[in-house]
Amino acid sequence: MKLLNKSILFAAVALLTVSTYAQEEEPAPTFSVAGSVDTYFRSSEAAPGTSFANLPGFSMGMANIIMSYEGEKSGFVADLVYGPRGADAVFNSTGSANIVNQLYAYYNLSDSFTLTMGNFNTFLGYEVISPVANFNYSTSYMFSYGPFSHSGIKADLALSDDASLMLGVLNSTDYTESQPIGEDFMIGVQLGLFGQYINYLGGGTAGVSQIDFTGGIDLGDSFFLGVNATSYSDDNDVEFSGFALYPQYTFSDSFALGARFESFSENGNLGALGVDGDNTSFTITGSITSGNLMIKPEIRMDSASSKFYTDADGAATDSLSVFMVAAIYSF
Repeated sequence: MKLLNKSILFAAVALLTVSTYAQEEEPAPTFSVAGSVDTYFRSSEAAPGTSFANLPGFSMGMANIIMSYEGEKSGFVADLVYGPRGADAVFNSTGSANIVNQLYAYYNLSDSFTLTMGNFNTFLGYEVISPVANFNYSTSYMFSYGPFSHSGIKADLALSDDASLMLGVLNSTDYTESQPIGEDFMIGVQLGLFGQYINYLGGGTAGVSQIDFTGGIDLGDSFFLGVNATSYSDDNDVEFSGFALYPQYTFSDSFALGARFESFSENGNLGALGVDGDNTSFTITGSITSGNLMIKPEIRMDSASSKFYTDADGAATDSLSVFMVAAIYSF
């Protein structure tokens, strides 16, 4: 009887030890809040036909609050924006949804397979909506006239340490609240290889076909070169294409210098430049960091194939130069 009691006691202690160890190893669910605010000064009333940073004088960007919950297998992200930049980012939304930048839930079927459903920012392009993640404060033509966000369902698969695949079924581009009546769904595909990404967005009622390449390479401990190229066409005879290089050099923990060289062409009624036209832009941006605060002085020069711009006197011109300085605080 004593031997039996000892055996039961030993088994109970062993079970308690294993249970305690498992609890210690299992990651605890986490809830986090992050975000940013940005504001800027722009010297010129005239602006290139790109998104954001297009208001004169001292101007607001947006306030961005991102709430997220990460459990053992599932979680969610609620990304809210408010201000001119946020309003431009969610331009197809109305009512209470006009502050929702992203709103999605996800489930990890395994360590290498995640399903996500809801509204999420686009997988195309080098640049993003949040100014925190962009080196340049103003945005490119390719980003401005590509998609901002999608609503739908997507599957992300890690094929290996260096390869990934995303497949998605999506609403029409930038219709994030719901699918418009009579519109066809779109498909999205992304193939990642060694940190370089080939993206495809296609379908919809307009018969969209957009192929996009986004990548970059470290050319040294302090020098990075980003690359973006895109080509778009649809059944409404709208076409555009572009190519951009993003060299960035980090001088210290508190100062970096970067540029964007972009060539962009439009054919059809896109509205970026005109009915048909070409544009070349050169942007150079400094990034001064102090804690969570970034100060970004920037000079941007655009030159077009025709007089698509308006100068300070209201006259048509084929070139435009703008100086701006932005303050971005992230937390």
